[in-house]
Amino acid sequence: MEIAIVSGKGGTGKSSISAAFATLNRQIVVADCDVDAANLYLLFNPVIEEETVYIAGQKAVIKYDLCTSCGICESYCRFDAISVINGIVSISEILCDGCFLCSRICPENAVKMVQNYESRMYSGSFRNGKMVYARLAPGEENSGKLVNMVRKKAKQTAEENGLDIIILDGPPGIGCPVISTITGTDKVVIVTEPTISGLLDMQRTLEIVQKFNIPAYIIINKYDLNSSMSEMIEEWCKQNDIAMVGKLVFHRLITESMVQGKSITELYPDLDISKRIEIIWNKIINQNNE
Repeated sequence: MEIAIVSGKGGTGKSSISAAFATLNRQIVVADCDVDAANLYLLFNPVIEEETVYIAGQKAVIKYDLCTSCGICESYCRFDAISVINGIVSISEILCDGCFLCSRICPENAVKMVQNYESRMYSGSFRNGKMVYARLAPGEENSGKLVNMVRKKAKQTAEENGLDIIILDGPPGIGCPVISTITGTDKVVIVTEPTISGLLDMQRTLEIVQKFNIPAYIIINKYDLNSSMSEMIEEWCKQNDIAMVGKLVFHRLITESMVQGKSITELYPDLDISKRIEIIWNKIINQNNE
């Protein structure tokens, strides 16, 4: 079973909840699908057993022994990645989109396209099972493709180790990496917070999930910070027949746990919030898809 945990915006506590779910009593596979800003590996400190190079694309490089500084490449570059300063052509690695145009139009064949080798995917073991994550190098693209690689490896790892649950900690927002994270999953958990932006972003995320006909479950995190807004979100879910599986209070020990390299359910299993997280998790995994 693949369960994706996402949020329409950053800062809702999605990763904290994912970590808490991942460190309950059963062995699982965790896949950090936020490849642009992976952070769960900092908490779980997995033993890396496999490292895979991810080629995110290509970038243009000037061959200065052939370049005549004619400026044709600069005039045609639609990404403003090429500049000619004091007669020397330079290409910005961050702005270059790897479109090949400059290499094709250069009359001296002085532009070479080289592959980007800096992004990586990692897999290994952590204290509660197996983990897969990736880190997309700054300025590189195709994050959706890298998410697909992470998910494929997570499925393979689950099969090889006889583990039946995969938690996908997704990126915030509703862009390509999120779509790559939720496509084909069994269930999607949307973590929101009691604010107007939290509600609106939850609705947008839910709209995407429903297009894929995937069962969605709502968690309101830090609900006690704005009780009236929490009630509004609950009422909206009730009116739209959306499963709200639980509410969690704001608790300073969640942050303290993370600082100590543990989830709240690991460090303080007897706290009420830890018990509530376990109840919510059991609701999610045991509720039948319709």
